[in-house]
Amino acid sequence: MTAIFTSSNNSTLPAAWHRLTPIWQGGEEVIKKSLPHTQLAPAWQMLLLGDGSPTRHLELLTGEPTEVDVIDMSFIGMDLDDAPELIHKVPGPRLRRQVWLRTPGGQRLAYATSWWEASHVDEYLQNRSLPIWASLARLRTELYRDVRGIYYGYSPALEVGFNVEGPFWGRHYLFWHHGQPLTLIYEVFSPYLTKYLGATQLETVN
Repeated sequence: MTAIFTSSNNSTLPAAWHRLTPIWQGGEEVIKKSLPHTQLAPAWQMLLLGDGSPTRHLELLTGEPTEVDVIDMSFIGMDLDDAPELIHKVPGPRLRRQVWLRTPGGQRLAYATSWWEASHVDEYLQNRSLPIWASLARLRTELYRDVRGIYYGYSPALEVGFNVEGPFWGRHYLFWHHGQPLTLIYEVFSPYLTKYLGATQLETVN
């Protein structure tokens, strides 16, 4: 039986996490060089390819706090969970966390899944309702955000969750702490952000 998790605004998602089915994707070499502006507009590149906190960026864009709806905290053990292959970098057994990032009024801005070493997750997510950036900032944790993959694609579940048709832009990255991988994170951003960032691209991706 598939468990169902209900968020604070009464929508549901199954316990499986939601990765994009890409129509285009890029790895480290693409990320280092950046993308043509006709493919991904500069403002969106700063959000997706930069190493800053997306939570902080969303707050600066909207002028409002970024709040979290935790929709899943699942112990997955040593299962690879259909995650990016970098999950091997996160020691097991593992715990998977899924969240919506939203405004206080309920507008969803992003979806994120993260994988943690289960025995240490409570050290870093003492208040699991806070965004990861806020939790780690409280602990004065020094981090390096290592963006490794970028995607443009579809997810029926996220179309329902964002209440908008895809395709969507997403990415995955590792957080490093003291030279060791702390967590793997996969994020997808809502097209609603075009309100602040403008169009994602100047022409259709081939």
